[in-house]
Amino acid sequence: MSRPPSAFSSGEWLMTSKRYLLLITAVFLIALGFAMGANFSPQVSAPAVRINYNPGVDAVTRTVALSNPAIGADTLGQIESTFAEIYQSVAPSVVSITVYQVNAQGAIPYGSGSGFVIDDNGYIATNMHVVDGADRIDVNFFDGTIMQADFIAGDADSDLAVIRVDRPAEELVPVTFANSDTLEVGQMVLAIGNPFRQDWTLTSGIISALNRTIPGLDVFSIGGVIQTDAAINPGNSGGPLLNVRGEVIGVNSQILTGGRADPANSGVGFAIPSNLVMRVIPELIEKGRVDYSYLGINSEPEITLDLIEAYNLPNNIRGVIVSRVRSDGPAADSGLRSASADSVDVITAIDGVPVTGFNSLIQYLSINTRPGDTVTLTVLRDGRYIDIPVTLGARPGR
Repeated sequence: MSRPPSAFSSGEWLMTSKRYLLLITAVFLIALGFAMGANFSPQVSAPAVRINYNPGVDAVTRTVALSNPAIGADTLGQIESTFAEIYQSVAPSVVSITVYQVNAQGAIPYGSGSGFVIDDNGYIATNMHVVDGADRIDVNFFDGTIMQADFIAGDADSDLAVIRVDRPAEELVPVTFANSDTLEVGQMVLAIGNPFRQDWTLTSGIISALNRTIPGLDVFSIGGVIQTDAAINPGNSGGPLLNVRGEVIGVNSQILTGGRADPANSGVGFAIPSNLVMRVIPELIEKGRVDYSYLGINSEPEITLDLIEAYNLPNNIRGVIVSRVRSDGPAADSGLRSASADSVDVITAIDGVPVTGFNSLIQYLSINTRPGDTVTLTVLRDGRYIDIPVTLGARPGR
């Protein structure tokens, strides 16, 4: 299938300590298992993808000055007006997605989710878990138009996918992306999506935390994830998380819930950051897959007081404790060491950028590096900081 170039203008339950992480596709008829990580390679290579976004501004406008704690009716009216304007501006970019299984009885709908238009060639971003395994994908636009979409490609490691509709450019309203590296905890955010098949629902909240880690659809985790208390529910998957300029800062993907009996929002939602989206989507469009770099280490989930005392580390140490170095990986080739009874390597920076935990290391590698790149790891070993150059490999299976 020949594809035009892309020019950007701009369930499954996973248990975590007696709670559940829910991939927020609404499964409203029957539960089906499907193969994760399927990719589709284009028959015709697309030209380079151009992405327009706002890299040099705060991702959120501060409407209320901290120096003036008295919030009057005029200020509240401004906030109301801003939210309404954002909705009217962005809702036409957001789509409702219904997926079908086709068999002898016909097309049977089995799930729904959200997505959003990313360029005027009809490309739409969504979550991989929304469309993976679908025999038919229907897309409903804000103006009432319903069309079938083609599955272009998906990436299990980031839980992102691209579909495409054949619709005239003048009828499409692409989103604009913001730079997710500029986000701060406490900034206001909005979500537009289709929770419980309630199409084009607007919810609001704040950024509750940054640099979270959530599971991908395969063995690798997704780092640098945005946590929000904006109401996100089954059916919001694949929809945009927005700043108060109406720019996309993330793709709503998962929620933390009380369990299978209570799959609704509990104020802990997660969105894949826009900078990872802008890295992944062009590669999916251009070559049908994403080539991630690979370091080849296992790490401790976090640095605890027990580990600090066992290895005589500084109490304020932040970084990644290397518990195991894979013998056939780039880290081993570069001289990183697995932890022993009395010695451990702690990665504290990569290319001069501080590493605060495994999530930030994953984020840096996923967004800023490619297989074959050489990075410099700053490592605390036996009380001394050393710099170790590592030439990155490709993730296994690619």
